[in-house]
Amino acid sequence: MTINSHAINLLVVEDDPDFRETCSRWMTRKGHHVSAAAHGQEALEFCDRQMFDVAIVDMNMPGLTGLELLERMKAAQVETEVIILTGQGTIESAVNAMKLGACDYLTKPFPLDELEQRCLLAWERGQINKENRQLKAIIERSQPTFRIIGDSFRMREVFRLIERVAPTDKPVLIQGESGTGKELVARALQQHSHRAGKPFVTINCAALPEQLVESELFGHRKGAFTGANEDRPGLFEVADGGTLFIDEIGELPGSLQPKLLRALEDGSIRRVGSHKERRVNVRVIAATNRVLVDEVAAGRFREDLYYRINVMSLELPPLRKREGDVSLLVDHFLGRDWKITDEARHALEHYHWPGNVRQLRNAIERAQILANDHNITIDDLPAEVADATDVPQSPGSHSTSVNPSATARSNTNIALNGLVPGNTVSPKLEDLEKSHIIEILRRENGNKARAARILGIHRRKLYRLLERYGISDER
Repeated sequence: MTINSHAINLLVVEDDPDFRETCSRWMTRKGHHVSAAAHGQEALEFCDRQMFDVAIVDMNMPGLTGLELLERMKAAQVETEVIILTGQGTIESAVNAMKLGACDYLTKPFPLDELEQRCLLAWERGQINKENRQLKAIIERSQPTFRIIGDSFRMREVFRLIERVAPTDKPVLIQGESGTGKELVARALQQHSHRAGKPFVTINCAALPEQLVESELFGHRKGAFTGANEDRPGLFEVADGGTLFIDEIGELPGSLQPKLLRALEDGSIRRVGSHKERRVNVRVIAATNRVLVDEVAAGRFREDLYYRINVMSLELPPLRKREGDVSLLVDHFLGRDWKITDEARHALEHYHWPGNVRQLRNAIERAQILANDHNITIDDLPAEVADATDVPQSPGSHSTSVNPSATARSNTNIALNGLVPGNTVSPKLEDLEKSHIIEILRRENGNKARAARILGIHRRKLYRLLERYGISDER
């Protein structure tokens, strides 16, 4: 079997100095990074300070035997593949070694090139196990995603920048209001990079208590704090080889900012409660709805960290500045089986959407729940959206023909649309408005739908005015 050579971080644990020296020199000449321990306790001290891919452990050593060392390493959750060596091999001892977690077993004497081949196989097994852990973590953390929809000038500029920035390995800072789709852009950057198919792991700094953010990012050792019942890798380790998306980085506690800076600069991380340095290869994409320059000026965000994460920057426009994109997003969220009236679409297009795309999606989902026959009307929209602009009914949408004078219609609109929402209307104007509503309702025999059309307002707003002025059907 031919195996591609790879530089392994190797630990040799052997009490025989001649064999230990010979093995170490051979493996070093082959390009591997070798540390050598003369006994089991020294090996544990090495493992506490450094990560090893593979450990070659002699079974018969004074003090701590090879099997006892293996047992101690597995109990401490040392993520190292172990090959057991012995000069007195028996089937029973081989079975015991495998039960305790050894990945291979060799009986002395043996050619050193065969030992190297076994080490390479062990390294490959460790990489597969690591990838399986990463995939499991990704599945557990996976969230539904949506395509980036938009054809406005501002969004075309965003797409152009994604194409330019994605192939690099540099950190990226995505800035924009809440709900503008920062995570979708981060995922697009991953998908168009050489890290596509590798882990994409997310953390929201605003969604976690301050004391948990460090453990989530960097992991912890068993017993590091109350509730730490086992060793746990952090998201940097889970994302190794891929991308870590740090959302709301402006909320990152000041005490953790130096640790993040160190991880960005040289890939060094350290679990909470551990003195062992670990190296990871992770691209960091950060996002914030804060103005980080202002946070730096206020002393809440480190200037050196700001410049480190802001190597490449993307600014996402709010939905209100994406001309024409609302209608595209509405069609995308509705799908093929739904219809929407012109009146409802017009209201959606003219609302200012302070919550951006997230708010629009929620409004559409709400309307789908309330709608009849898969047809969304103005009455299915949230009140603030339906009342955002006065939308006249389309021609032919009703049969009643009532034509009040243009002056009366204009005055009605001024009163209803300009002054009603606040509390600054004078009592005289309120009385005029109330009387006018009563007159229109009387003329239409209490038909509120026709009255709302004549008044130039949505039916929902008419109901609120009736409640405000105490106008009942009997009256």
